[in-house]
Amino acid sequence: MKKRSSLMLIIVLLFASVLAACGNSGSGGGTASKGGKDTVTVDVFQFKVEFKQQFEETAQKYMDENPNVKINIETVGGGNDYGQALKAKIASKDEPDIFNIGGPEDLKQHASRLADLSDMKATKNIVDESLLSPVQKDGKTYGIPMNQEGYGLIYNKDIFEKAGVKAEDIKTLDDLEEVSKKIDSQKDDLGLKAVFALPAKEKWVLADHGASMFLASDFDNDIQKTAEAKTLPFKNKDLFKQYLDIQNEYSKQPVASLDYSQQVEELFSTGKVAMIQQGNWAYPTIESVNPEIAEKVGLIAVPTDTDELTIPVGVANNWAVNKKADEKVQKAAKDFLDWLYTSDQGKDIVMEDFKFIPAYKDYDTSKISDPLSKEIYKYSEEGKTTAWVFKGYPTGYTDDALGAYLQDYLTGKLTFDEAVKKSQDAWEKARK
Repeated sequence: MKKRSSLMLIIVLLFASVLAACGNSGSGGGTASKGGKDTVTVDVFQFKVEFKQQFEETAQKYMDENPNVKINIETVGGGNDYGQALKAKIASKDEPDIFNIGGPEDLKQHASRLADLSDMKATKNIVDESLLSPVQKDGKTYGIPMNQEGYGLIYNKDIFEKAGVKAEDIKTLDDLEEVSKKIDSQKDDLGLKAVFALPAKEKWVLADHGASMFLASDFDNDIQKTAEAKTLPFKNKDLFKQYLDIQNEYSKQPVASLDYSQQVEELFSTGKVAMIQQGNWAYPTIESVNPEIAEKVGLIAVPTDTDELTIPVGVANNWAVNKKADEKVQKAAKDFLDWLYTSDQGKDIVMEDFKFIPAYKDYDTSKISDPLSKEIYKYSEEGKTTAWVFKGYPTGYTDDALGAYLQDYLTGKLTFDEAVKKSQDAWEKARK
């Protein structure tokens, strides 16, 4: 009888152990018993490689204060296509609880799994309602901004001074060409490999940020109109060609093999080139590679078709919450994001650790520390900004069409007009 009782006890304990193991095996959307309380696990799948380490450290701070929440962070970005990676992640049945979405096209694509975030504290504390419009539909908000970002031509003030040129003299593309030519004539004395580093390996640099500046007026500077447009006018194609040609002519070659890392880390941050097309997100990398150069960077607004120089300012990506996750997980996800953007500790992290330009109210903007973000914030305050209309491109358009055709132009496989025509045809086909 004693043996049988002992055997039964062993069986019960083994069964309990198996159940406990099963309860802890899930990667997202689940809860596990810990210290008598439910531990909620939130899986985050995000694209911003520039703040990967800082974000992971922030999640750890949150977990230290909230021991019943576990946050797993997976970062896919840089040279990888985040959109495709997210699709693969979802297809694997290992869906994230928090992920990134861009604009109207992502709303369509992920409609079945986007939770309504209208009631979040962060949503109600947005600095400008227009920042939410790309992720709103039928009166509901399905994403909250990560931050505000802007871009143009980052330049090395020290090189400009030694070359005897001034950034404020660049008011037209002809001016940009003249300055580039003057720097190029002195590149050996200045220790430069080239004036520019054009990372044509990165389709997003060409098609999203590059082309978008010259397409904004086609859609009245409106992301929603871009998302609904059946055709791509490309009225300023000649100006865009001139801008692209200036960079290509005076760039470190071959541009087709240059990527973001080489552009920012190996060339600009080491003082080997004078200018690069990038935004304030590149500053932490520049500072980590060469703090001395980081102190001497400035931002030039790229001349387009407007009389007034403007900086494209927008939301790089938004945080979305998966409504297919358990309700407790959804709540934990929203609580974490609200803490990040509305708590005093979170605000300090956003400003000082992430070095973000905040998209939310009640921030001490005097804490904006880096010169690029300061310049972008100044343009934003003065209303001298344009929209990131690439957020309204058809799904896959950058990789499958415009970006690829622009690469073909730069490598001589297509004329510029052929690249534009193919891009226009692809747009119309995608919008049928």
